[in-house]
Amino acid sequence: MVRTSPRTTLTHVAATLVAASLLLAGVVSLPAHADDRLTGRKHQVEKRLVGAGQDLDESSAQVRSAAAALLSARSRLGQAQARLADTRGRLSAAQALDAEMASRLSAAEDRLRAAQADLMAGRDKVVEQRDTLGRLVVSSYQTGDPTLLGLSMVLSTQDPTELTGQLNSVGNVMDKESAVLHRLEASRALLAVQAQEVAAARLEVAGRRRAAADNLVRKRSLEARAHATEEAVRGLVAARLSAQRRAEAARLADLAQLRGLRAEQERITTLLRRRADAARARARAAAAARHSSSAPAPVVGQGGGLQSGGYLSYPVNGPVTSPYGWRVHPIFGYRSLHDGDDFGAACGTPVRAAAPGRVLEEYFQAAWGNRLIIDHGFHDGVGLATISNHLSSYAVGVGAQVSRGQVVGYVGTTGWSTGCHLHFTVLQDGVAVDPMTWF
Repeated sequence: MVRTSPRTTLTHVAATLVAASLLLAGVVSLPAHADDRLTGRKHQVEKRLVGAGQDLDESSAQVRSAAAALLSARSRLGQAQARLADTRGRLSAAQALDAEMASRLSAAEDRLRAAQADLMAGRDKVVEQRDTLGRLVVSSYQTGDPTLLGLSMVLSTQDPTELTGQLNSVGNVMDKESAVLHRLEASRALLAVQAQEVAAARLEVAGRRRAAADNLVRKRSLEARAHATEEAVRGLVAARLSAQRRAEAARLADLAQLRGLRAEQERITTLLRRRADAARARARAAAAARHSSSAPAPVVGQGGGLQSGGYLSYPVNGPVTSPYGWRVHPIFGYRSLHDGDDFGAACGTPVRAAAPGRVLEEYFQAAWGNRLIIDHGFHDGVGLATISNHLSSYAVGVGAQVSRGQVVGYVGTTGWSTGCHLHFTVLQDGVAVDPMTWF
């Protein structure tokens, strides 16, 4: 709980809680860099929520739960928004790749059609050249073997001029056949190349079609994921708003408790100061009486069974888990006074009177739980009292005179508490001080 001494009016603490809770609930905007720091420290804050122990007693269970829920909602929303941004980026890339693949596929199909046309033209040309060569061969062999025909002309022709003309005709026929044959062989070689180009173009088209199909599947999957993530983000936005409303409601409930606690603390302070003033008056009267009778003055504030040389004994057997002093609230981040010592002890552990005194009050308060106030009288110039908080039960009643070490109650975890412990407060004239100065 918010631990302030009864002397404090709680104005500063209440105002700080209001501001911190408004930040928690999103009513007041944080600067961008501050919000980034809050987001960046999410895991550290979550660890604090688990391990902060008694420091979390400065707020109710509702506030702690609402704060954890709000942090969780913000974290899950941030993660979902990051996933959505990543999915949208991937989808945009897939869409761009889809357009590029479609263009490449179209170009590959154009190359395939061109290669197929070239192949068809090449085949037609080969057929034509083969037919031409066939006609030449048939014609030549119908008139006889050109080589033998030339030899016959040499042997039978007497006129050299006529012989030369005939031989030239035979040579022309043979040259024409040879040229057609060479062109046919070249066309066949080109045809083989064109066939290879068609095969390669077909493989390219098939590969690009498969890649485009795979990318289409990926794109559709990303579209579905983006849609689902958008729906999740909308749901998480609603969850965050709901968590903010719960945090605000818890904040208002805590603030109402603090307002009531302020009046209670003022009442306790007034009561203890009156008793201290009365004790001072009695001490002055006794001193005057002793002075008039010359009686020796007693030593005030001393007694038997003291621990560590102080007037008060330790109220419970257990370590101090959270000492008196100012600290930073693990949820809200504001500073507040922890107005006593927290002793770690199991629920049911006996709580003992730290000094002789009278039970002034015992009652339940929503923040402090079961509390017990003992007035120890006037010592070392001040009215001394102690308060034990979060008790599970009492062992004495109001008005009971108790001795040092007597069991007055039992450790518990009532009120704003995260676990079994004793919150022990020492009051001087109604003002909380460091208990260690009295042990």
